[in-house]
Amino acid sequence: MYAVFRTGGKQYRAAKGDVLRLEKIEAEEGASVDFDDVLLIGDGSDIKVGNPVIVGGSVSAKVLRQGKSRKVPVVKFKRRQNYLRQGTHRQFFTEVEITGIKASGAKKAEPKQEEPAAKKKATKKPAAKKAATKKPAAKKKAAKKPAAKKKAAKKTDK
Repeated sequence: MYAVFRTGGKQYRAAKGDVLRLEKIEAEEGASVDFDDVLLIGDGSDIKVGNPVIVGGSVSAKVLRQGKSRKVPVVKFKRRQNYLRQGTHRQFFTEVEITGIKASGAKKAEPKQEEPAAKKKATKKPAAKKAATKKPAAKKKAAKKPAAKKKAAKKTDK
């Protein structure tokens, strides 16, 4: 049995006994943590999909350790400007071991079937007639005449 759950803005696929590195979670080492945003639960060929999450589904885990990942170089650079800034970053993480997957309330994924809506007979009401008002015809603008060409002044040599 496996589950896909969401935490820290990421999705993880896990089975019982798996060890995962997640984004930092505020929990002590050895504490138990439950993840309620379960998106999918699979058991062989039986797959249950949430819409968007499975109601009542949860993944329980035990926190193994809190730590920092390896250093990642960060570089800001602009060419031909004599501009270079270098630094490093270490992301916090939480390492957990999956202890159980609970799938209560999960339904098997089925294609959606629309039920035909019962048609109601519309009662016709006589519409009040409005007096037809005629708008005056719009005046057409006179066509623009092309600008007259100016003759170039003749050069005289002295």
